[in-house]
Amino acid sequence: MNALLAQSIVNGIALGSIIALAAVGLTLTYGILRLSNFAHGDFMTLGAYLTLFINTFGVNIWLSMAIAAIGTVAAMLLSEKLLWSHMRSIRATSTTFIIISIGLALFLRNGVILVWGGSNKTYDLPVPIAMDILGVKVEQNKLLVLFLAIIAIVVLHYILQNTKIGKAMRAVADDLDLARVSGINVDQVILWTWVIAGSLTSLSGSMYGLITAVRPNMGWYLILPLFASVILGGIGNPYGAIAAAFIIGIAQEISASTPLGSQYKQGVALFIMILVLLVRPKGLFKGTI
Repeated sequence: MNALLAQSIVNGIALGSIIALAAVGLTLTYGILRLSNFAHGDFMTLGAYLTLFINTFGVNIWLSMAIAAIGTVAAMLLSEKLLWSHMRSIRATSTTFIIISIGLALFLRNGVILVWGGSNKTYDLPVPIAMDILGVKVEQNKLLVLFLAIIAIVVLHYILQNTKIGKAMRAVADDLDLARVSGINVDQVILWTWVIAGSLTSLSGSMYGLITAVRPNMGWYLILPLFASVILGGIGNPYGAIAAAFIIGIAQEISASTPLGSQYKQGVALFIMILVLLVRPKGLFKGTI
């Protein structure tokens, strides 16, 4: 295999791991809450900056990421309390939800710039070690990103398939009204949806900071690949979003090593999504959990 192609695939797997976790959070909020949250990428950015902030006090990076996840979940729950629950109670249209989420995204991004400034920042960590694996240079941090993503996906699978709240989430995603009539506590399901989505999204932002600089527009830059993964994988299907995220991540990195260059990476992701949807309008996999 060409060394440049192999290197691009490795980079794509690392990027796909990050997109996968954030895309799972995005697809869960749509599948259960019917919310196309354009602020999702900026919550990802918030998680990265909270990790950065805590890490500056000398706190271990892994503990910093865990505390940042708690902070991001708290911010998502606050948005649920102040915005989304009220909008659902007055039966706001999907267009209204989208416009509000874009406004929330701008609020979060400018809040980050106000507090931390607009320059790129990095975690206080040693220079990552690059290992030679079959002639391909693989940074240690990229292996850690993949490892963390696998653990998070396994835990998510266990929650969705083997716990009471996971089964309730799948029931609500299939039919909200039927789930409510069946005695399922929908408010509790909504709470846990935000907890899971916030944790995964914050983790993905923190992981992105491990392999690149932390900057205010990092989440906004990834929002199109996130939505592409959700749609390509089947809206509301977390497993489909994970598979699609790796496809898009690898495709983007391979395209960067072609004459197209890195400036068309997002265009490649959207082009792949369009091609697949022409053949399978509902995505690669069945929608909902």
